[in-house]
Amino acid sequence: MAFEEVCPDRIDLIHKNYRKLCNLLVDVEEWGQVVIINMLTRYARTQFTSPWKEDGVFDENNEKAFYDSDSEEKQGQKEAKPYIMDPDHRLLLRNTKPLLQSRNTAVVMAVAQLYWHLAPKHEVSIVTKSLVRLLRSHREVQYVVLQNIATMSIQRKGMFEPYMKSFYVRSTDATHIKTLKLEILTNLANEASISTILREFQTYVKSQDKAFAAATIQAIGRCATNISEVTDTCLNGLVLLLSNRDETVVAESVVVIKKLLQTQPTQHSDIIKHMAKLFDNITVPMARASILWLMGEYCERVPKIAPDVLRKMAKTFTSEEDIVKLQTVNLAAKLYLTNSKQTKLLTQYILNLGKYDQNYDIRDRTRFVRQLIVPNEKSGALNKYARRILLAPKPAPVLESAFKDRDRFQLGTLSHSLNIKATGYQELSDWPAVAPDPFVRNVEVIEPVQEWAPSVGKAKKPKSADKFYSDNEEKEEEGSVSGSEDSSSSSEESGSESEEESSEESEKTSSDSGKSSSGSEVSSSESEPEQKKKKQIKKANVRRSKQTAADSVSDENGNGPVSKTSSSSAESSSDSESDSEEDSDSDSPALQKKTVVKTEPKVEVRSKKEVSLLDLDDFSPAPPSAPKSSVFSSSLLSDLEGLSLSVSSTMQVTTSSFGPVKTYELLHHMTGKGLSAKYHFPRQTCLYQPSMVAVQVILTNSSDHSLEEIHIGDRSPATLNIHCFNTVERLESEASVTVSMGIDFSDSTQAANFQLCTKEDQFCVSIQPAVGELLMPSTMKESDFCNEQKKLMGMNETSATITMATANTSKQNISKQVLSVANVGVVSSDQNNLQRFAGRTISSGALVLVTLELRESSTALLTINTEKSVMASMLLRDLKQALSQA
Repeated sequence: MAFEEVCPDRIDLIHKNYRKLCNLLVDVEEWGQVVIINMLTRYARTQFTSPWKEDGVFDENNEKAFYDSDSEEKQGQKEAKPYIMDPDHRLLLRNTKPLLQSRNTAVVMAVAQLYWHLAPKHEVSIVTKSLVRLLRSHREVQYVVLQNIATMSIQRKGMFEPYMKSFYVRSTDATHIKTLKLEILTNLANEASISTILREFQTYVKSQDKAFAAATIQAIGRCATNISEVTDTCLNGLVLLLSNRDETVVAESVVVIKKLLQTQPTQHSDIIKHMAKLFDNITVPMARASILWLMGEYCERVPKIAPDVLRKMAKTFTSEEDIVKLQTVNLAAKLYLTNSKQTKLLTQYILNLGKYDQNYDIRDRTRFVRQLIVPNEKSGALNKYARRILLAPKPAPVLESAFKDRDRFQLGTLSHSLNIKATGYQELSDWPAVAPDPFVRNVEVIEPVQEWAPSVGKAKKPKSADKFYSDNEEKEEEGSVSGSEDSSSSSEESGSESEEESSEESEKTSSDSGKSSSGSEVSSSESEPEQKKKKQIKKANVRRSKQTAADSVSDENGNGPVSKTSSSSAESSSDSESDSEEDSDSDSPALQKKTVVKTEPKVEVRSKKEVSLLDLDDFSPAPPSAPKSSVFSSSLLSDLEGLSLSVSSTMQVTTSSFGPVKTYELLHHMTGKGLSAKYHFPRQTCLYQPSMVAVQVILTNSSDHSLEEIHIGDRSPATLNIHCFNTVERLESEASVTVSMGIDFSDSTQAANFQLCTKEDQFCVSIQPAVGELLMPSTMKESDFCNEQKKLMGMNETSATITMATANTSKQNISKQVLSVANVGVVSSDQNNLQRFAGRTISSGALVLVTLELRESSTALLTINTEKSVMASMLLRDLKQALSQA
C-alpha cells in the first residue's frame, strides 16, 4: 500500500519481487491481496503482450514445451504459432484463480477485474459464477458488482446469459439496484431471450416505483431498436401505455415512441395521429413538447391534424412551460413553410406572443424564426434557405447503454463507479507491441557451495527463471493446488463445519506431506543423472542436513518447522508433490511405494475442492438432461402406461392431409463421398421426449461400395439436446434407409449443427427448422380461443394487413395454405369471415393463436397472439408470403 501511495509509477521496483508476490498471494491477508492484485494488474499491462489475438495459443502443453532449453525447438514453435503466453503472465493468472472462492467480496472483485483486463477472452467467463454469487450480499456490494457486470455484459453478453434469472428484479430491491438489473437484462436481450425479457418488462411497467417504471419504458425502446424482429411489437405496446392513468408512464412512453418513430417515420403516421388525439389529456411538459416536435417534423404526413394542434397551442401559449413554448414556435415555423395558406395568421399571432415572453430564450428564438421565414428587406439571402434549415432530415437518435464507454476505466475502481476520473486513479496502459526483456524478473543469489544450512529448505539454491521453470515445471501448478486447498477449507467452514475441524485436518495433511517430502528427497539424491552437477551438490547438502537435523522438517524457504495453518500445510503438501514427481525414477521400489501412500491424504483434500462457495443451485445454469432411457420398456403394461390421451388427440388433428411433406437436403452425395441425406418433419409427437421435434432422415448410399457405421458425432453447441438414431452398421450400394431423430430446438429457429459420421469420414451438417415446425396442433372451442386471446394482448399480439391471392380466398384454400406453413389445429367458427388456428410450441408449450379476418377487396387482417414475440414475427412473415401467393 505504501508503494501504491508513494511511487506507483516505479514499475522497475516490482521486477525482482514479481514471482514472489505471485506465489505468496494466497497466504497474504485479504486487504493486502486486493492491493497486490491491483498493482500486478497494472504491472502486467506494461510487461506482457496482449493475449486477445485470434491466432493465439493458450495450451499448457505448448507453454511447457516453450520452457524447454532446446533453442531450435523453440524457434520452430514460434514460426508455427505467432503467440505463446509468457510463463510469468500465466503464473499470475493461475495463482489468482483460487481467490475467486474468497469470502471477501473485494478480493473476488479484484480477481474478476484482473481476468477481464489480462486473461484471454475464452478464459474470462470463469469469473461469472463468482460475481453472480456476490449478488446475495448487501445492497452496497450488489450495487458495485452490478455496475461491473453491466459493463461486461455489453461486450460479452454470452458470459451471463445462463444466469439471466439472477438479474430479475425483486420487489425488495432498492431503486438503484432495480435500474442496474434492468440495464443488464437489456444488454443480454437477443432473438432467443427477448420474449422472456419483454414479459418481465410488462410486469415492471406496473411498478409503484415511478422512476423504475420510466426506466423500464426506456429499456423497451432500446430492445426495439436493437432487435428488429420485435420493433413493431414494442411500438404497439408503448402506444397502449399512452392510455395509462399514470402521467409519468405516459410521458416516458411518448418520449420513447418519438425516438422510435424517427427510425422509420413513413410507416407510422397512424401512431402520430393517435398521439395528437391524446394531446389534450397529457400534462407532462416533456411529453407535450415531444408530440409537438413530431407534428412539426412530419407535418406533411398529417396535413389535416397539425394545423389544428397549432390552433389549440395558440390558445394556451402563455400558460405553457418554456420547453413547450419553444416547440410551439418551431411547429408554427414549419407549418408556415409547408402550409402557409392555413397557418399564416396563426404563426404571426404566436410569434407576437413569443416576442414579449418573459423568458429571453423564447424571445431570441422568436426573433430568429421571424427573420428566417418571413421575407423582408432586412432578412437578406438567408430566407432562401429557410426550408433547408428547418426541414432538414435529422439523424435518428441512438439508444444505447449508459455503460457502453465505461470500460475505459479499470473495473472495480471508484472512477468506473462514478464514470469520471477520480483523484489518485492510475490509468491502465495499453499492451506493448513487443514484450520487454523478461530476464529483469530473474533473481539470482550466489551462495558458496561448501556452505550448507541446518535444514532441508535452506539447502536449496535459488535459481534464475530458466532453471526455475525447467527443473520444477510442476511448481507452477503449486499456486493453484495450494490455493484450492486453502479455499477448500474456507468452503468447508461455510458448509456448517467448524473451523477447528478444518484446521485439524490441515494439520494432519501438513505433517504427512512433510514426511513424504523428506522420504522422496533421500531417494532422489541417489538416482539423479550425473550431468546435472548443481543438482547433485544440492542433494548432497540435503543429505548432510538430514543427518545433522534428524527429524527436523522445514518449508521450502527454510523458515523453520511447518506452522499448523491451512495455508502453510497447503504449501508443504505442494512441495512434497513436486519433489516426489521429480524423483519418480528412483531405484528403490520401497521408497516409491512409500511416496504414493503418503500423498493419499492430499488426494482427499483436492477432491473436496468440488464443494465450494461457488456451487449454488439457484445461480447455476440448467443441468444437461439426464441420459435417455430406452424407448421400449421391459413389459407391455409399462408401454401402455407411457401412452397418453394428449398425444392421441394431437395426432387426430394432424391426420388431415394438405399436401406433400417438404424435404430438405442435409448432405449432398458429392460432399458426403457417396453418402447423401435428406430430412423432413413428419409433424408427429416425438416418442423420445415430448419437448423434442421429430425429424426423419433418409440416408442413401450413392457410391459403388458399402458404407459402415453411419452415426451422429459431435454436436454444436455441446449442450444441444439430440436423440441420435441407432448406428447403421452397414448400408449397401444404392440402398436407402430412413431413421428417426429428436431435436430440442428450445422454441428457436437456430440451426442444430452436428457431425454425420461414417467409419472413415466425418461431415458437418445442420438442420434448421421453419418456425411453423416448432408447433403442435391444439384443439379448443371457439369460446376458449377468445378467452385465451384476451389474455395475450398488447406486446403479445402481432398483426398485419395482407393482400390475399385470389385463389386463396376460399375457406378450404386458406386452411391449406396456413397448414402448409405451420403445424396448427383448425378451430371451428360460425363466422364466415373469420378463421382461427391454435397450436402450442413443442419445447415450452406456449400457446400460439392465429386469426385471419377477411375484409373487402381481397385484403385480410392476420393476427398472431403468443408470448413468443420473435416467433410471432417470423410466423407472420411466413403466413403472409404463403397467403399472398397463388
